[in-house]
Amino acid sequence: MTELNRMGRKAVEAKYELQRLDAAGKNKVLLAAAEVLLSDADAILEANAEDVKRGEENGMHPGLLDRLRLTGERLESMAEGLRQIAALEDPVGEILETRTQANGLVISKRRVPLGVIGIIYESRPNVTADAFGLCFKSGNAVILKGGSDAISSNMAITAALRKAIRSCGVGEDAVQLIESTDRQVTSRFMKLKEYVDVLIPRGGAGLIRSVVENSTIPVIETGTGNCHIYIDEYADFGKAIPIIINAKTQRIGVCNACESLVIHEAVKDSFLPQLAETLRKKNVEMRGDEKVCAILPDASAAAEEDYAKEYLDYILSIKVVDSIGQAIAHINQYNTKHSEAIITENKENAEKFLNEVDAACVYVNASTRFTDGFEFGFGAEIGISTQKLHARGPMGLKELTSYKYTIEGNGQIRP
Repeated sequence: MTELNRMGRKAVEAKYELQRLDAAGKNKVLLAAAEVLLSDADAILEANAEDVKRGEENGMHPGLLDRLRLTGERLESMAEGLRQIAALEDPVGEILETRTQANGLVISKRRVPLGVIGIIYESRPNVTADAFGLCFKSGNAVILKGGSDAISSNMAITAALRKAIRSCGVGEDAVQLIESTDRQVTSRFMKLKEYVDVLIPRGGAGLIRSVVENSTIPVIETGTGNCHIYIDEYADFGKAIPIIINAKTQRIGVCNACESLVIHEAVKDSFLPQLAETLRKKNVEMRGDEKVCAILPDASAAAEEDYAKEYLDYILSIKVVDSIGQAIAHINQYNTKHSEAIITENKENAEKFLNEVDAACVYVNASTRFTDGFEFGFGAEIGISTQKLHARGPMGLKELTSYKYTIEGNGQIRP
């Protein structure tokens, strides 16, 4: 039996143990895990420093280095995420609906765990703790396959989590990490259908496409983020500029960062110079169409691929449109179905944008950076689903459950 098969069997055993664990037992483990993350902070940060150094030596992109790097503050956020999950209501066992048939059968729809969840992700070691917490609270065992760039960090974090689980008298195989960095192992993991119920990829377009195309396990697709902000002709500039700066520059290496700006023709002459002045201070490169370049001499000409690109960098594409309809058409053509925003004081335009833009999250007068499980009150997230089956948007506890029907009778037989 291969190591992957052994991990699969252990995960199946763990999922049945988790199904017998009540909410109090789960919360005890989650709170212990939060404490161990902090008590083991030195070891985790030392391991992360190895990964960051290796990334710098290999010329890793600054945006990806930002995703990889851990700090004391980020570790505290990871621990707080686990505490938040512990504070949330346990979704398992919730009765979604009940009805009594004419023959007296009582049919109930009950929320249950998915079972064993596999997660393949790239250079974001915080995913290790977030994924464990959400899977554990929702009664799922999890097998993690992180990127080779973060292997030292992921091993240290997983060791801390397993230590916390053991300290509470629960089987530590509720969370397992595939430590091999061999790509063939990842390929075999995608075909571990005998043991793994659902596979969730988190990372760039290449990783997600590979998992979707090669997995024999059902996949919940999490998407890349080519997120747009549309500046309507009725926009309040006082709101628009801070929102754009926040969405573009607060953290460039995240999927909910703004990558593309769409501006109504009527406000381009007054708005663009104001915005550009602030973008220059943040060292943001502007790539625009002819109308943008005519107003901003330091903007470079945008190529067609710029409008569809997730930069993960201090680069912003800018497109001028003649109407809100044209803005919506442009966004629906180039977006990744993640997060889109309109800045407007016109209620009809806001409603039109909300109704017609095809994305998991659509905003009015707010930054796309809020597309996040913690910000949505989920405690943490397993990812942002951009598909339409099972789950969409930030995936918290309830999105990691399925349901089953329970039927209670008193001797009925079918005629």
